[in-house]
Amino acid sequence: MGPATPLRRRTRARPAATRAEGGSGGDGDDDDVRCEACGSGESAAELLLCDGCDRGLHIFCLRPILPRVPAGDWFCPSCASPSPHSKKSHAAKKPKQFPLVQTKIVDFFKIQRGPAAALAAAAESSEGKKRKRKAGGIRLVSKKKRKLLPFNPSDDPARRLRQMASLATALTATGAVFSNELTYVPGMAPRAANRAALESGGMQVLPKEDVETLNLCKRMMARGEWPPLLVVYDPVEGFTVEADRFIKDLTIITEYVGDVDYLTRREHDDGDSMMTLLSAATPSRSLVICPDKRSNIARFINGINNHTPDGRKKQNLKCVRFDVGGECRVLLVANRDISKGERLYYDYNGSEHEYPTHHFV
Repeated sequence: MGPATPLRRRTRARPAATRAEGGSGGDGDDDDVRCEACGSGESAAELLLCDGCDRGLHIFCLRPILPRVPAGDWFCPSCASPSPHSKKSHAAKKPKQFPLVQTKIVDFFKIQRGPAAALAAAAESSEGKKRKRKAGGIRLVSKKKRKLLPFNPSDDPARRLRQMASLATALTATGAVFSNELTYVPGMAPRAANRAALESGGMQVLPKEDVETLNLCKRMMARGEWPPLLVVYDPVEGFTVEADRFIKDLTIITEYVGDVDYLTRREHDDGDSMMTLLSAATPSRSLVICPDKRSNIARFINGINNHTPDGRKKQNLKCVRFDVGGECRVLLVANRDISKGERLYYDYNGSEHEYPTHHFV
């Protein structure tokens, strides 16, 4: 969320045997470091030094790339997951797939089971048909009152299991657990701090009908009717999300969730997925969402490269903060029709332009 960290010096560097034998040690060693991937010593401010082997790697030569230089210790992929039978690598290993077993997936996501869930689904289906019949005679639609749409789950239950397994794979690989709500943890910002009225310049209120649509999406997910999305692993982008069926413009994709904390406590945090929740007139009251421990699929949706026309063309989602019942909420919504197989992207920066996206694909 903050500015890029300056060139980071190694924190636990050990003198390499070759340097000691050659007598070329000293404080100038860091200036001779070159990237193991491209061989260049340029872009020194973006050249990482491994705290395990002292080798250098540019953040944009790593696979997947890093958006910024981490503030704390950093280990190259080879030192982070060493193997006596593997060669030095600049790429992270492909994550282990979550078992495609219904009981394991149901337990992982705490899916509702039993007659109550079935009755709720039937009731909502009946109510939806009534609303459709009632609205059938209305032909005129004002562009100023365009309503948000609920996602349309895949019809095939087996397909929904694969979608859920793909998210479970990503969450497990990143050490997070699934949550579909904002969480308030003792020692961090309390729920009482999340007040939309504190937003500098005001915050738009989510209309009642759209609130009902959002709640419908939440209830569908709670009983296993999943958004038609797949989390896939790309060697350059890392985890990313693609549409698993056609998605209409204005469809609610997901809410951005995680632990809520004060921005002042997270200004030097290494997390690359923090999201602004409240931008208060008084900076000490500003809040961010931290999805590193508890999160949903929103964490894995990638950002566009703001610095290239081709990057901006990729955007198919918009990230909008709303006042929902007096609290701030962040929604990711389709801003155009999205084809099956198309990857999802939105603008990480909006109007703030603080996130470094110049190395994004």
